[in-house]
Amino acid sequence: MTQQDIGSRQERWARLRFAVVGPLLSSPPEKGQLQPTLKKLAQQQWLHPITVLPVYFGLSTIERWYYQAKDELDPITALRPKRREDAGQHRMLSLLVKQALKAQYQAHKSWSYQLHVDNIKALSQQQPELGLIPSYSTLFRYMKAQGMVKQRRVVKLNTPGTEAAEKRLQTREVRSYEVEHVHSSWHLDYHHGSRKILTPDGQWLTPMLLAVMDDHSRVICHAQWYLDETAMSLVHGFSQAIQKRQLPRALMTDNGAAMTSAEFTQGLERNGILHQKTLPYSPYQNAKQEFFWTHIEGRLLPMLEGEAELSLSLLNQATQAWLEGEYHHKIHSELKCSPIQRYCDSPNVGRDSSSSLQLRQAFRQQVKRKQRRSDGTISLEGKRFEIPSRYRHLEVIDLQYARWDLTQISLVDRHNNNRILCPLYPLDKSENASGKRRVLEQPRLQNDDIKAPTGIAPLLQNLLADYAATGLPPAYIPKECPEQTPNMNNKEENP
Repeated sequence: MTQQDIGSRQERWARLRFAVVGPLLSSPPEKGQLQPTLKKLAQQQWLHPITVLPVYFGLSTIERWYYQAKDELDPITALRPKRREDAGQHRMLSLLVKQALKAQYQAHKSWSYQLHVDNIKALSQQQPELGLIPSYSTLFRYMKAQGMVKQRRVVKLNTPGTEAAEKRLQTREVRSYEVEHVHSSWHLDYHHGSRKILTPDGQWLTPMLLAVMDDHSRVICHAQWYLDETAMSLVHGFSQAIQKRQLPRALMTDNGAAMTSAEFTQGLERNGILHQKTLPYSPYQNAKQEFFWTHIEGRLLPMLEGEAELSLSLLNQATQAWLEGEYHHKIHSELKCSPIQRYCDSPNVGRDSSSSLQLRQAFRQQVKRKQRRSDGTISLEGKRFEIPSRYRHLEVIDLQYARWDLTQISLVDRHNNNRILCPLYPLDKSENASGKRRVLEQPRLQNDDIKAPTGIAPLLQNLLADYAATGLPPAYIPKECPEQTPNMNNKEENP
């Protein structure tokens, strides 16, 4: 299952709506140009988030979506369809039907859902006060929600991708571009340095520079050297860029494993950042970032040639000092001003940064796991975690976590904007060996005098009555007992 498949119908609709109006948020149209821009979007074809069929949206619909998300810190949540107020409330079930269903389940926990439904319908014929019985799906959802589940009885250079990219470059024109607002679009990429560093354990390793650049001003929002190109390092660096500057509207990256990881892509979505990926083997689409590497190799690293034992800490300190002391204040040949001056003087569409805790919680992937009924645990990354007993009725658990940090695992409610319900902790078998167990709260019926059904089930009683009403004899021959059968071998004795 891909990360696009994850999420409810509301989440998929929110993603589509954000894809439609996202360009308007990152590059607001000039005064008087909103209606023509909306008209163009209304003529564009989109893919339905549920049926994946081509669909068009009206101008007024797109305009309503635009104003819904325009001034929101979290535009995706603002565009999410509202859940029905009566969702989760079984309005079609009367109190008597609920009581009868609970009593029937207590007496027959091994029955299938279909058998429960059929017997409740049969019971309603014997007890008209139960009223009209809802459909199977309604009863099924109610039983699942109440925890009434069925229980058992005791790359090469000449690859096809490179050839396709080369053909595309030869047959399609390449144009320079630039957005009109600060924080409208960021660029993010890794660069393998030309200098090796000496690690504390005595190894020479090649560091990689993660840099995040603002497209309009060319300001480097954050740059840091790492020893790997993992999703953990990516989230670590990108979170610092957000806290140093602001939340951007869009981010352009390549298709690297870290950039397409579930933690990073879902984190961008939760922060309302439109993820734009370059075409495979087409670095010219991220040319501003590629040009920045020439400054790194042409000015920064040459100034460190005299340092024989270059460490990662020294390299990062030198990079920060060079960025803030020279690069940001040097006149850019194309901009005709310094990056920091253009950053301060240009219109800004950024949003306030979230807190460190909120960013850590945002850049996590969301997965589904099935709860084990035997001990109330789930398996995650080869480890078992305990589910609080108050959520024991949930069959499928929605979790948010980062693969590199299993100390921060959250149980979320997918029906309420993925609100965090509680943290999860690993299974502690030693602690559980103490023998102490909490008493589980059992659902109580409002009328305690209701007795569990006994004898023949209602459905079978109806079948027996219908069969007897036909007037036909039984479709079998009963076998007589031996003492009732006359002995043909023994003749009567004459008196």
